[in-house]
Amino acid sequence: MKIEVPRGMRDIEWQESIYIELIKQKFIDAAQRFNFEVMEPSPLEMLSTLEAKSGTSISNETYSFVDKGGRHVGLRFDFTVGLSRFVCQRRDLKMPAKLASFGGVWRYDEPQAGRYRFFHQWDIELFGSTSEDADSEIIEFSTKFFDLLGLKVIIQINHRKIIEAYLNEVLGITEVSAVAEMLRAVDKLARKTPKQLLDEYRGKLDLGALEKLFEFSSFKGRPEECPARNTLENFDSWKSTVRVFDTLTSMNIKNVQLNFGIVRGLDYYSGLVFEIFDPSTNIGALAGGGRYDKLPEIFGRNDIGATGAAGGVERIITAMENHKLLNAITRSLIYVVYASERVKNDAVRLVSNLRNLGYKVDYDLQARPAKRQINEAITRNAAAVILFEQEQMGGQLVTVRNYKGFESKVKIENLLEKIKEMGL
Repeated sequence: MKIEVPRGMRDIEWQESIYIELIKQKFIDAAQRFNFEVMEPSPLEMLSTLEAKSGTSISNETYSFVDKGGRHVGLRFDFTVGLSRFVCQRRDLKMPAKLASFGGVWRYDEPQAGRYRFFHQWDIELFGSTSEDADSEIIEFSTKFFDLLGLKVIIQINHRKIIEAYLNEVLGITEVSAVAEMLRAVDKLARKTPKQLLDEYRGKLDLGALEKLFEFSSFKGRPEECPARNTLENFDSWKSTVRVFDTLTSMNIKNVQLNFGIVRGLDYYSGLVFEIFDPSTNIGALAGGGRYDKLPEIFGRNDIGATGAAGGVERIITAMENHKLLNAITRSLIYVVYASERVKNDAVRLVSNLRNLGYKVDYDLQARPAKRQINEAITRNAAAVILFEQEQMGGQLVTVRNYKGFESKVKIENLLEKIKEMGL
């Protein structure tokens, strides 16, 4: 039998598991500060529920199947759908409802380097409020969360109705399908050049209008710096976006700018949208989100608004590794070696005591000679070796060696002080 995992899947080994757990704890910390309730929606949903977000086309990216009861079901591909379904089912919930989730999701994408069909996400959602304050709350949370991780990010904001109003009022494009296709073209600017897109849409769209839209959508900066602001001041969506910026300024959040090129999920978002980037790397957006009032409506709740954000944990790990923010989070290993059975109990007692104090400690479980135990410590990259030798026990001394080759003999009662002195 050939032993293998399914295509696009992988085993998550210990080091990465530690990193994921670190980010999870930082996320829970941030969620509690903002009074978000942490929960996990069902990993398995009815396929019709999953399709509510993006239509039946999402089925191609979903792990879906018919269960033994003949029901069409699928694994969650994000948390937004499950949390929205939960809130819409629970009419007893007090609004606004602030929910947070962290865990694994499945997407049947084409596997690529660093991209798998199972990965982890963090997610926050705020239901019930349609005000800009709710959008500002989501953006503030995202900023504080990345601060806790030590990442200096920039948040780029847009409002999809600004782009729609510009198309309708300035460029005279009002036909629904043409507006949608124009927005899709803007969305493709992240992957193609304007010239490539103009060639692609030749004979399909008004190229003059499309070129002006590309120029308009290239703006990045503060609202007061926007060259088209005199025109945009007549749009309600512009006024709403400016109010969000004013609120964020009151929160002392300065790492925010407008980017008219951000569209995100054309048929899904209904208002403010944003993406979060590490400006010193080119790994793409670390997170994104925005307002999506249409999804609760699909689930039968047209009385509540919805806004939220989510990010890929593995991509965040890559960014933190690039900034060397993960180098010091794992505990250094102390390996205890005993030279004979006569001193083994003393060694085991020390192992237990050090573990009780919070140290990462290991020792040999196979009764091998001391030399092989030391070699094992080296193989496991131990930061320090503590050696119990029979002839030293009369004076209650042990030998302490670190990975740099430093060695000293220490009394048992002074051992903890020596360990701290070594920075362990």
